[in-house]
Amino acid sequence: MEEHTTGNFIQNIIDEDRAAGRCPDGIHTRFPPEPNGYLHIGHAKSICLNFGLAERNGGLCNLRFDDTNPTKEDTEYVDSIQADIRWLGFSWKKHMFYASDYFDKLYAYAQALIAKGLAYVDDLSAEEIRTHRGTLTEPGKDSPYRTRSVTENLDLFARMKAGEFVDGEKVLRAKIDMASPNLVMRDTVIYRIAHTHHHRTGGAWCIYPMYDFAHPLSDAIEGITHSICTLEFEEHRPFYDWLLESLGFDANTRPHQIEFARLNLTNTVTSKRKLRQLVEEHYVSGWDDPRMPTISGLRRRGYTAAAIRRFCEEIGVAKANSLVDIAMLEHCVRDDLNENADRVMAVLRPVKVVITNYPEDKEEWLLADNNPTRGGQRFLPFSRELYIEQEDFMEEPPAKYFRLKPGGEVRLKHAYIIKCEEVVKDAAGRVAELRCTADLDSKTGGATAGRKIKGTIHWVAAKRALPAEVRLYDCLFETDENGNVPDDFLAALNRNSLETIENAWIEPSVRLTAAGKSYQFLRMGYFVVDPDTRPDHLVFNRVVGLRDSWAKAKK
Repeated sequence: MEEHTTGNFIQNIIDEDRAAGRCPDGIHTRFPPEPNGYLHIGHAKSICLNFGLAERNGGLCNLRFDDTNPTKEDTEYVDSIQADIRWLGFSWKKHMFYASDYFDKLYAYAQALIAKGLAYVDDLSAEEIRTHRGTLTEPGKDSPYRTRSVTENLDLFARMKAGEFVDGEKVLRAKIDMASPNLVMRDTVIYRIAHTHHHRTGGAWCIYPMYDFAHPLSDAIEGITHSICTLEFEEHRPFYDWLLESLGFDANTRPHQIEFARLNLTNTVTSKRKLRQLVEEHYVSGWDDPRMPTISGLRRRGYTAAAIRRFCEEIGVAKANSLVDIAMLEHCVRDDLNENADRVMAVLRPVKVVITNYPEDKEEWLLADNNPTRGGQRFLPFSRELYIEQEDFMEEPPAKYFRLKPGGEVRLKHAYIIKCEEVVKDAAGRVAELRCTADLDSKTGGATAGRKIKGTIHWVAAKRALPAEVRLYDCLFETDENGNVPDDFLAALNRNSLETIENAWIEPSVRLTAAGKSYQFLRMGYFVVDPDTRPDHLVFNRVVGLRDSWAKAKK
């Protein structure tokens, strides 16, 4: 596998730590998703970074599920996360863990904090805790339960674990500093009561650690050296360090948190809460809807793992948040498919062409190249009746229109030059059929093959073409001029984000193609076979068009 992580400020920190001997047992990172939804493109950046740094430095990367909030978690998400990471090309080998693996240890660490006088059981409600916390300009107020004795706190915490109290009746809080300028350090909650079924531990626990408590301790238990988080966790780092120091972890060997800027992409929503709402309220067909920014959605859309890895490498690792143009992601997949996708011909909006001077009973098979980079050839059937795109004919064309028009000539890709002799219309006045003649010596190798014709169009033979359903996807949201999705994201849904064409035609070389196979439809864009495909019903998704706005912007 290619190197996924080029030089960046995190790699510089790792280099300094290794040079100083702070990582005697090697580099150890982790990717710690919460199994409460499907992974999205932002997670792909974190996956590539954490697994890539470990790979580059000869270290290890754990996959650890942060399963401390059972009300929103499910094994469906656990399975999908593993599938997405494998599809991206990474492996955790035997290093897969769950925060729930450590529930006994985390409980013991909480008891140790209480014994040190550094944690207490609080009876304030969630709203009261928020009120007591203060603001950025005003210090918080001590809870009236902050002065409970160690003995009382240990007893109450044990009774919380035993299930004596209802949800929200009590919490365990760290005892730090209610006047700290950092609100996270104002006696943050580290355990809460939740009488609910856990997808792994069942009903064994009714108290669960908060992320800020479970995360640093899980890192320490696993021997993580560099705990790489997105920038919103920067203000949580003082608590991360305070907790590990308070519990006696050595400053030289314990994990250290490093923050980087999360991926913000134009025209895209990556909030798990919002994505879940789109799925649960049926604004999309599911987590793998090709309009979704989830990894499974991008995969179904036809984005390749190589393209996503390249995108994550090209955007780099920064310390400050920024907005990345989605055209850059499209450029990466277009670049990958241009090199790897076979070329075929498909007609999405057909108009019939009859070659009047071509024998009715004749059929020939023409050779066509599959891919200019990888080579290969295929046979194309040609016969008297064809389909071309409606937009490739114009009855009253403007100047410099080089496609088919009355009395005009075009070259059929891989085949003959044809001339439009007659336009046949239906009762409503719509073009129903074009009657043309072919220069039968203009095929490759023929006497007139070298004639200069400005227009070349694609086609399919009506007799052999396969019917297909084609789904044309666009951005799910309408945005402002900078590509930002407004806060009222549901009101910004693009009602034209999916157009389904049910009567397309495609050349027969794609017969019995399985889901996931990508093609370039000549002159149309890149398409992938959708999982809805059956042997008797082809379904294609448009991955991306041929136009590369990002490449033009870079110039």
